[in-house]
Amino acid sequence: MILDLAIILTYFVVIMIIGIWSRAKSDVGVEEYFLSSRSLKWPYIAVSTIATNVQANHFIAMAGSAYIFGLAQANLEINAIFGILIAAFVFVPIYLRMKVITITQFFEARLGAKVALVYSLFMIILYSFLYLGTALFWAAYAANGVFGELFNSTSLSVPARLGILIVFTGAFSAVYTYMGGLRAVVRTDVVQFCLLVLGGFVILFVAIHHLGGWSELWNTTGDLMHLHLPSDHDTLPWIGIFGMLLLNLNYWGANQVILQRALAAKDLKQAQIGLLVGGVLKYVMALIIIVPGIALAGILKDNPLQDPDLTYLTLVNNFLPAGVSGLILTGLFASLMSTLDSIYNSVSTLWSIDIYKRYLNPSASESQIVRMGRYSIMVSFITGALFAFIVIYVKFGNPKFPLTHWFNSMSYYIKIGFVIIIMSAMFLYSPPRRLVLFTMLFSIIITYAFQTLLPELNYFVRTSWVIVLGFVIIAIPTIIKNGFRLPEGRFFEVSHRSVLHFGIILALSLIGAHIIFH
Repeated sequence: MILDLAIILTYFVVIMIIGIWSRAKSDVGVEEYFLSSRSLKWPYIAVSTIATNVQANHFIAMAGSAYIFGLAQANLEINAIFGILIAAFVFVPIYLRMKVITITQFFEARLGAKVALVYSLFMIILYSFLYLGTALFWAAYAANGVFGELFNSTSLSVPARLGILIVFTGAFSAVYTYMGGLRAVVRTDVVQFCLLVLGGFVILFVAIHHLGGWSELWNTTGDLMHLHLPSDHDTLPWIGIFGMLLLNLNYWGANQVILQRALAAKDLKQAQIGLLVGGVLKYVMALIIIVPGIALAGILKDNPLQDPDLTYLTLVNNFLPAGVSGLILTGLFASLMSTLDSIYNSVSTLWSIDIYKRYLNPSASESQIVRMGRYSIMVSFITGALFAFIVIYVKFGNPKFPLTHWFNSMSYYIKIGFVIIIMSAMFLYSPPRRLVLFTMLFSIIITYAFQTLLPELNYFVRTSWVIVLGFVIIAIPTIIKNGFRLPEGRFFEVSHRSVLHFGIILALSLIGAHIIFH
């Protein structure tokens, strides 16, 4: 236990040293602080983007879902490749040509200032509360699960322990992001990605070893080795994949938190290669996150877990020797920190550029904008911690509460509107701006109506219907007025022939995975 704790403390010291080393000078400019002077090359883009995407709840909650639903849970990982391909060849070329700092600036150019403002405000709320809060909770939950015996020597209750861990981890990542901006985020993400992948592979091989080998995945848990579950499945029906693909247009194509590295690319080729390599890494993430959960289902076939969210912690606490547990938890913390620092950086970018500079202080100097961005990092830490405390209350009030799927369902209230405006901006020529704004906001009411009137309808399926309905509402009058026309400018752009070949291979691999593991 002491060795494990020493490993984790060493990790925090090393990350803080890297963060201090990467700190920005006092007179840092806007592009240097928020976009690392647009100098990133593809390895940094790939690693930092996926490190941001993978959170502690991937290892805890998604492994728990894999324990129940099997390989079908991997749809949430590998289907991201669809969104990555669209982002690489359609979205990012436009953003780089426009030289935007935030995605909001693209929406303002295509759909007007009001739509852009609502998008920016919703993004800030979604990430500074919901995403930040749940990420902090899962990291604290994991740390308490591994070091429960050590913490039991104190008089603190479990919720109190989690609260302390939440404040510490949230403040820690906020400090080095505050000092260094995107440069500090990317440099620490590289180290943290290596740690989370190393820890993931260790737990993968340990789980497979105790199961009896790779062949036992099919012999013992063959019923869990399918990507496609029946269409009437409550949680992950195969028809819900369409909803996942639509949502990936937002997550990978117009998400400031994910795309900030691509916006900071040295050129289009570096951005496209970085994103496509990130697509390959999504297969790696599916392997080290989903398969251990399936393996544990086989190991504990005769004595199943009461709480699936304990899947990953059960593997760590029961099957790993001292020292290795510390390494695994370090990987979990690494996944948390790489997500937190990215959220802090992107929320500060949105607030300082889209709100402060655009509406509150149009004449602000670059130093004032950066200062405001730094202040917003501290505010985001507070809002995220407060939401994490709410999650503690919910989780411990009902331990069997399906937190991950509740989180997805709640966040989709906002994301559905995002997808509708993204499709309108990218695929329609000059859509009516007031109608776009109305439909974006009205989609929240439509989603609630679907959930109330058809509660048995899976949320991925519900999402698909609302998005299609919203887009049709905008598309029909737009096409009647302007005809079948795409927005002006190049729609699909490839920086080099080899990049196109890479993209085709990646697309075929996704199709092949669905055929092989149907």
